[in-house]
Amino acid sequence: MPGGTRGPVPVPLESSNRNANVTQDVLDLLDTKQPLHTSEDFPSIPQPEIKAALDRLASRSMVVYETRDEEQVLLTGEAETIVEEGSHEWKVWEVVKREGKVGIKELPKLVGADSAKVGQGNAFKNKWIKKDGDSLVPVADEVKDTTRDILQGIQDTKTLSDAKLLTDLKKRKLVTLSKVISYTVSKGEKYAKEIPVEVTDLTAEMLASGEWESANFKPYNFNALGATQNSGALHPLNKVRAEFRTIFFNQGFVEMPTAHFVDSGFWNFDALFVPQQHPARDMQDTFFISDPPKADKPRPDPDTEAQLDAMEAGSRRLFASSAKRDTKSRDYEQYFQDIKKVHQDGAFGSIGYRYPWSEDECLRLVLRTHTTAVSTWVLHRLAEDPRPARYFSIDRVFRNETVDATHLAEFHQIEGVIADFGLTLGGLMRFLEDFFSKMGIEGLRFKPAYNPYTEPSMEIFGYHVGLGRWVEIGNSGMFRPEMLEPMGLPRDMRVYGFGLSLERPTMIKYGVSNIRELLGHRVDLEFIKTNPAVRLDKN
Repeated sequence: MPGGTRGPVPVPLESSNRNANVTQDVLDLLDTKQPLHTSEDFPSIPQPEIKAALDRLASRSMVVYETRDEEQVLLTGEAETIVEEGSHEWKVWEVVKREGKVGIKELPKLVGADSAKVGQGNAFKNKWIKKDGDSLVPVADEVKDTTRDILQGIQDTKTLSDAKLLTDLKKRKLVTLSKVISYTVSKGEKYAKEIPVEVTDLTAEMLASGEWESANFKPYNFNALGATQNSGALHPLNKVRAEFRTIFFNQGFVEMPTAHFVDSGFWNFDALFVPQQHPARDMQDTFFISDPPKADKPRPDPDTEAQLDAMEAGSRRLFASSAKRDTKSRDYEQYFQDIKKVHQDGAFGSIGYRYPWSEDECLRLVLRTHTTAVSTWVLHRLAEDPRPARYFSIDRVFRNETVDATHLAEFHQIEGVIADFGLTLGGLMRFLEDFFSKMGIEGLRFKPAYNPYTEPSMEIFGYHVGLGRWVEIGNSGMFRPEMLEPMGLPRDMRVYGFGLSLERPTMIKYGVSNIRELLGHRVDLEFIKTNPAVRLDKN
């Protein structure tokens, strides 16, 4: 038989005997006095304990109560000493009167340093004493210690009606103000001298016997706070990422598969028309993989193809023909040779870089430094069926950076590409203004920049009201013919490319000043749990 008792059982008053006594004391006192005032009738019991007992009784309609907020004037430790021993000025007068004459230098030894310092001036002011050379002599034969009397009254009543005097006493640090909560309690409609037995479970036996009809069920306390649940929470980066994805999807973009953290230099650099001597390909900027020593030449990737097929299925129904593409028609070897040619000798109307191009350098494996490596693969795929298309990705990239408050060795890049015919630089600027306005950033500024794979190129700046300054929020440009034409895209097709980090807008939205508090081992889990979802939309 399982242990425990079910059905009608007595409910213990509280887990603590003291709390149990408070609850019962309230019921007992109400039997002879109504209403009762907790500040008068239970002065020694802390307010939280009184409140807990009253809530317990009120939830059963056994009592009703009203809350009273009062401001009390309380004495400081110095003031309590004055009430017991007299004010500083009275002490000075009393010792001078008793001795008849007291040297000023001797006074601290007789009344204490504090009383001598404060009391001497006040006693002069009240004309109780006067100076006689280097000594003090009495002036008044009898005095009234008004300060002590006032503080005694405050101690008894905890009030003071004279606002000016109250301000003076506060300035002298003799009194403080304290908010005190008390309750006026009366009998409720179900008042009884004891809490009745309550049923906590509805059992099969009670249903069978009909006992449930007359049972006194324990009521639910809907005002009680539930136990804290150790539930999961989305990281702020994921929340902002979700907002960006919504913006992209609402503008007709298709998400690109980004599962390849490790890629070849071909997709990450060479296919983007980044020269092999470019500083970005140095060990100081890129993480290279030593095992295996190099990648295969570009070849079909059925898994990634299937992922992108699924992702763009809806877009293809809307904007492209229903004819199924033959993925085998893509000539990877020709593409590889065209990339070599455009670098080394020049092709497609370009003179190229004219340097000895190295296949081994091209096939070195790297942790991808940008998700544009994914865009390159997707645009090469698009060349099989050239058509207007929009793609985006949000995922991790890796740079051999020195870690500081604004840089990490890994971060997230947000990237978008738009392929169409007749695109112009002005159209890119207009699109970016519309895109960033959905994040509440308007009045963009564009600064000419250099990228090996875009021409023209622009850095994007937006004014952030919270920071009070212009901040760089992205980079953009139109992909170069040296990148697009080796893929097999038509010469009259243009492609916009733009990107920004995920961390920077997240830091701005959540007020994070150090990127290491947002990503990495120093992240505060409480920060993750308590931060609300962020809306990028402009209000």
